[in-house]
Amino acid sequence: MKIESVRSDVTVIGGGLAGVCAAIGAARNGAEVALIQNRPVLGGNSSSEVRVWVCGATAHGVQHYARETGIMGELFVENQFQNPDGNPYYWDLVITEAVKAEPKIKLFLNTDVRELSADGPGDDRKISSVTGWQMGSEKLITFSSDQFIDCTGDGLVGLLAGAEYRTGREPRSEFGESWAPEVPDNNTLGSTILFYSKDLGRQTKFVPPPFAKDIVAAGIPEHRVIRTDLNGCAFWWIEWGGELDVVDDNERIRDELQSVVYGIWDYVKNSGNFDADNLTLEWIGSVPGKREYRRFVGDHVLTQQDVLGQTEFDDRIGFGGWSIDLHPPGGVYATEHGSKHWHPDGNYHLPLRCLYSINVGNLWMAGRNISASHVAFGTTRVMATCAVLGEAAGVAASIAALQGFSPRQLGHEEFDRVRHALVRADASVLGVENTDPDDLARAATVSASSTRRRVAVEEPADRRRLDDAFGMVLPVRGRLDGLEVLLDADRAGEMILELHDPVKPQNYLPLKLIKTVSAAVEAGEKQRIRFDLDWAPEQPQNAFLVFRVDPAISLHTADRSTVGTIYFDYREPAPDEKFAEQFRHWKQTLQHQGLCFRLTEPTDVYAADQVVGGYARPYGGPQLWSSESLLVDPEPWLELTWDEPQTIGELSLIFDDDLDEDLINLHHHRTPYEVLPSLVRDYRVEAMINNDWLPIAYGRDNRRRRCGHRLDHPVTTDRIRLVITATNGAAEAHVVAVRAYS
Repeated sequence: MKIESVRSDVTVIGGGLAGVCAAIGAARNGAEVALIQNRPVLGGNSSSEVRVWVCGATAHGVQHYARETGIMGELFVENQFQNPDGNPYYWDLVITEAVKAEPKIKLFLNTDVRELSADGPGDDRKISSVTGWQMGSEKLITFSSDQFIDCTGDGLVGLLAGAEYRTGREPRSEFGESWAPEVPDNNTLGSTILFYSKDLGRQTKFVPPPFAKDIVAAGIPEHRVIRTDLNGCAFWWIEWGGELDVVDDNERIRDELQSVVYGIWDYVKNSGNFDADNLTLEWIGSVPGKREYRRFVGDHVLTQQDVLGQTEFDDRIGFGGWSIDLHPPGGVYATEHGSKHWHPDGNYHLPLRCLYSINVGNLWMAGRNISASHVAFGTTRVMATCAVLGEAAGVAASIAALQGFSPRQLGHEEFDRVRHALVRADASVLGVENTDPDDLARAATVSASSTRRRVAVEEPADRRRLDDAFGMVLPVRGRLDGLEVLLDADRAGEMILELHDPVKPQNYLPLKLIKTVSAAVEAGEKQRIRFDLDWAPEQPQNAFLVFRVDPAISLHTADRSTVGTIYFDYREPAPDEKFAEQFRHWKQTLQHQGLCFRLTEPTDVYAADQVVGGYARPYGGPQLWSSESLLVDPEPWLELTWDEPQTIGELSLIFDDDLDEDLINLHHHRTPYEVLPSLVRDYRVEAMINNDWLPIAYGRDNRRRRCGHRLDHPVTTDRIRLVITATNGAAEAHVVAVRAYS
């Protein structure tokens, strides 16, 4: 047996998406990192071993402009390019390549941490090392560091360290949560094993093993959807073990779940109810995908009220948007629906105080073990949100290790250090302004070759009859004077339009009626009808416009849209959807399309000054610069000017990767673009030196949102210019942020 020791600044235990993003986040922020994973592949529940879709704040399109940025966003966008067919093994590669690209990360696969050393009494207790056995290599490795991040999911490291934790369901009386049970219990969300089938093009048979479950006798087909076209996570409801201890009973749970899978396949192949003669079982999971176990206690316990009320924490480090999604403890054998959902009105915030232990002084946690009630955990547990928490924990842990702060100090009086680092990393934060004193661009004046101020979509392609109410989100910066729409009317009459306030900058719902206006309509085709809205909100925000039902009117639609606008149909829930506590009546429509409309006055929604300071994602509007059409301005540019010369050694450019496009790793649905058209493809950065524009950085064939340039030789100048020479298909150039550092 070989005995080794590894010393680093930060040790991350667990190689799921939370651990991967924690390790990358810490390494990019300057820390030496050891990343330990007890499986042969990275990715946790999303890996080829388990194959769960990576869901997050978009909630399969329920929330808008909600896709994660930061490291999780990079993985989504890169997977879209490398893996357009959603191959689970290619997804493994995307994750592994991202980790191996960081020189400050040492990766240890197949290494199971089983021992821990800690020193100090009471709340001064700190972890000094963890020890793991690396299978195959027969090595016993001890990892020591200043900060430790438990991303194990089940929370083994925190348990060994003596960290305070919770399991099961709290009583309603503890936090006043309406979805909590009256009486506490030990029930959790269960585990899942998935399977894939394949059409061989010829008849195949299936001889079920003796342990295959008789799912008809168990009543499963009565309460769950089984179809031959479903694969993988479409069978998320194959869940069991919520009434057991999902760790102590892991082997029993795995065996039961596999018996259910083989029973389902026997039912598909041999019941005669399906056209399945040519289908064979291609893959079945052997590792149960766990949903819930230990939740450690931090300085704040996230609750149902925090999620649904969208609490604006001062120490927010990320956001979520998935519904509070709770499942019956009986899992696949339950007679009720497999899940119930309660969506917040928009994305909600997550505080740093949920990411460190209340009683172990150098223990951070990220993933499905953070400080949250069982009910709030029902939304934070999805993997893209876990990844966001991982990056935040990694960045914070690196600051703690390198600058000598405790987690609690960073969660309170020193939080600005974390905030600035997350903004600089383009992490997935919401409503957090760039106030970084190191960003030289914040002091610059911005000008542009052109800015899109006249907003109009003119070319009709189809029509949409107002048989149901129709919604439109429109960003407003300054005033919204009037709106013109193109329509056909079967008869003369009056058309009604409602103007609603979504209330919060991250919401896209009609939550507060501002006014109702009307316009006279004559019988005839292709009329331009003007609505006078005369609205001037104090801050940039979204307007939600509702066109009331009128079957005599058809709105003209176009094959393109404009950034910041979203369209919705109104519909009542289908009978099988009414079980949810809250149903979204407004469903997005006209993806990549839009209405034919005009704003009656110029807008400042796409003004160039938004690329410095401010927000780096949609928040009360798109928060980006858009040039005029490339047909008018074929090489648009942005220029930053300072009153005094600045010495610049590093540039960070953030481009528009269309955060309303819902990407997913294994393709619950398909997105048509391998590279998002809104991204800038080719560009150059120039500096004014000796009265001449000299190139200092280039970008070619770009497919990423964030592009960093460390200059070989820092330049001293009072003017720099970003020149866009091509996009990946967008009709205008979009830039979210330009940042400069010494």
